[in-house]
Amino acid sequence: MTELRHRGAKDSEPPLEQQPSEDKGSDSELKAEKVGVSDESKVDSGVPEVPVPPDDTPEVLNKALSGLSSRWKNWWVRGILTLAMISFFFIIIYLGPMVLMMIVLCVQIKCFHEIITIGYSVYHSYDLPWFRTLSWYFLLCVNYFFYGETVTDYFFTLVQREEPLRILSKYHRFISFALYLTGFCMFVLSLVKKHYRLQFYMFGWTHVTLLIVVTQSHLIIHNLFEGMIWFIVPISCVICNDIMAYMFGFFFGRTPLIKLSPKKTWEGFIGGLFATIVFGIMLSYVMAGYRYFVCPVEFNNDSNSFQVDCEPSELFQLQDYTLPGVLESVTGWTTVRLYPFQIHSIALSSFASIVGPFGGFFASGFKRAFKIKDFANTIPGHGGIMDRFDCQYLMATFVNVYIASFIRGPNPSKVIQQLLALRPDQQLYIFNSLKAHLTDKGLLPAVEAAA
Repeated sequence: MTELRHRGAKDSEPPLEQQPSEDKGSDSELKAEKVGVSDESKVDSGVPEVPVPPDDTPEVLNKALSGLSSRWKNWWVRGILTLAMISFFFIIIYLGPMVLMMIVLCVQIKCFHEIITIGYSVYHSYDLPWFRTLSWYFLLCVNYFFYGETVTDYFFTLVQREEPLRILSKYHRFISFALYLTGFCMFVLSLVKKHYRLQFYMFGWTHVTLLIVVTQSHLIIHNLFEGMIWFIVPISCVICNDIMAYMFGFFFGRTPLIKLSPKKTWEGFIGGLFATIVFGIMLSYVMAGYRYFVCPVEFNNDSNSFQVDCEPSELFQLQDYTLPGVLESVTGWTTVRLYPFQIHSIALSSFASIVGPFGGFFASGFKRAFKIKDFANTIPGHGGIMDRFDCQYLMATFVNVYIASFIRGPNPSKVIQQLLALRPDQQLYIFNSLKAHLTDKGLLPAVEAAA
């Protein structure tokens, strides 16, 4: 009973009023976080400490901002690096979809590395054999499977034209399964007596990381193929919400939002929501007028390159909408002229602002569980790549589901590609069936007369 009373005292958390908000100085925030970490360390004493990476803020910034308080120094460092990252984002958009795909792959690998490194740092003292080797091997297997599916789906004509690619495409899933099975057998052979449970923990660690990182990055690439606007607008909404929530919280934050992340405030959350919705509508209006952004990314077999050219769908054509009576009385307008995509952007912006931050809260809980502040120190003032993309992966899944549920319809070009892969007798059967169907509908004579 005495031990239980001690543990109960240790498990108790400080009251909500003691937790800092975004408007407080970073010194008090750090003290509060250290107290929270020490309290948690008493409970999770079985979890080894993860080494804290050193501060890698550029010396130029340290000297230039040396006269400021730590609160304002952090604000300027985050601001300068944020502008640098936004500029880099504009550059890769200009370079085109192929570069964007390569950047997504690089970000995926870096995020996987950061999470796996935490696991290795925690458990390396147990000398578990092949942990990192198997982790990277499984990453290779999963990427081979997903990217192989993407190549077969979007580069069908190229795959059918090249004999080696055609064979790999035909047996792709069997090869993927064989590769994974090899890694599975290697894991079983690596099991060490007295460490079985820990090794299975790390096996699960690797697979959950693959699920969170690799699967979501694959969905980001699928969104990109639907049109660059489906890639840029969601990512930009998450970035905008992150910046505006920080700004509103920094200057106006008073009310703590969630215990997992004491710096988050209701003021920042609500301010970020409204700012992101307005930003999403404005960005969508600008981008919807350019074919480069709205047309699906397709592979041109004649030039062996990507092309972004099409007749924009109704989703990206201006239409008149009648305003409700309440808005009409306020604005004096009876109708407004909008792109239909702008209405969809409200759903994307709302998700990025309301549900998207829970990806960050999830990451905060993960970091608190292992007593670390950031996943890495790749970006000064921001932490690791995973610290910047914790909300993006959740957003990617939503966008992919949203497109499949409300936007995407049957794709005639893909149907034709599948038909061309059939045997001649199968193609004739489909042709005769389709001819009979169109004749019954009364459409075929009209088509023949027009011809």
